[in-house]
Amino acid sequence: MSTAAPEAVISPVGEEGASGLFASLEGRLAQTELIRINGRVVQVVGLVIESQGPDVQIGDLCEVRFRNRDTVLRAEVVGFKTNRVLLMPLGELSDIGPGCDVLSMGRSIGVNVSNALLGRVLDGLGNPLDSLGPAPGGDYYPLTSSPPHPLRRQTINKPLSVGVKVIDGLLTLGQGQRIGIFAGSGVGKSVLLGMMARNTEADVNVIALVGERGREVREFLDRDLGKSGLARSVVIVSTSDQPPLVRLKAAMTATAVAEFFRDQGRNVLLMMDSITRVAMAQRDVGLAIGEPPATRGYTPSVFAMLPRLLERSGAGERGSITAIYSVLVEGDDMNEPIADAVRGILDGHFVLSRQLAARYHYPSVDVQRSISRVMPNVVSEEQYEASGRIRELLSIFEDAQDLINIGAYKSGSNPKVDWALQHIESVDEFLKQGMTESFTFDDTVNRMLKLAPRS
Repeated sequence: MSTAAPEAVISPVGEEGASGLFASLEGRLAQTELIRINGRVVQVVGLVIESQGPDVQIGDLCEVRFRNRDTVLRAEVVGFKTNRVLLMPLGELSDIGPGCDVLSMGRSIGVNVSNALLGRVLDGLGNPLDSLGPAPGGDYYPLTSSPPHPLRRQTINKPLSVGVKVIDGLLTLGQGQRIGIFAGSGVGKSVLLGMMARNTEADVNVIALVGERGREVREFLDRDLGKSGLARSVVIVSTSDQPPLVRLKAAMTATAVAEFFRDQGRNVLLMMDSITRVAMAQRDVGLAIGEPPATRGYTPSVFAMLPRLLERSGAGERGSITAIYSVLVEGDDMNEPIADAVRGILDGHFVLSRQLAARYHYPSVDVQRSISRVMPNVVSEEQYEASGRIRELLSIFEDAQDLINIGAYKSGSNPKVDWALQHIESVDEFLKQGMTESFTFDDTVNRMLKLAPRS
């Protein structure tokens, strides 16, 4: 006689039991590693990796996985072409081939920032370059962000001393000002940046060396910046051999680090050497993805990128970023496209003169061709008038210099020229400064007021 199997008994689940069951399932689902849909490398052309998929958007960070290897190459989505994703590498392109997996990381690139970054040297992506161990964790700041709201920025009404007489006296910077140093090669630009970094009254320095020669990086750190300057600085380095996207990201990393300290209410001095090489990196990226060249080979994206980057510095709602961008001028042409575009965005410019450098006049700042647009708002009327008299003297002497040099000028012919000749040596001495010398703002102003001649 066969025995029938007992029927299954289904017990009813109450509302409380059902909610508990769903909560348990939801917790398990959150801990489950979901399958990510990969893309595949189709081809590599120049600096661009083309892949079929994955589902991404502009600016997303991806990993390209090498075949038969555990290492990965990070790349950023820079565009699309028909049904293909265009990526640019953040490292070397070697060993990439068709069929390599491409995985989206689901986020854009950023940098971890904290107060422990002071005294550190980082690469263009925020990784440590020095021998002080891994970069400390902290807040995560995206490399691309919006500038401060124009109506919420603080007004610039306080001077920022940088310890250089010609700048503090005649071209005074304000806290939150953005200025450009326009210079050709070999006229003392790096030395001037180092002097300002060591002697500034700013709370923190953030220094970006973009596209520099590898040899010059160590020289700048040891000779120009020094231990005292490095202790209060964060240095971001991307040398000329790095991929163009890494050089471009170095400028954004430095700006993001400066924004972190500014958001703490600090006064930050951001120095970038040079914005021209940042523009060149953006040009290389644009040309690689098929963007047509416009002015002198620079693509339209270069002139769209510059204001987005430069406007992020300046005065914020609390704290400020006083920014100094060096501009390399080709053949000393101050009107070449990048110099012209940057000059129109910034709040003033310092021009370094090759003629002054040839006379061993350092810093080789050409006062007549330089201007600080916020100086009238941050200095006393007495200092502003004194700077005007010195400028007038330099202008009169420059106009008469040819006649004086050939002996064609006779004393007494022109009272203004006689006045300039009487005081030019003392003014010239005031404008010179040794690279190890430092002057307080009050000392500079007092010296200038005593010196400023009256016609």
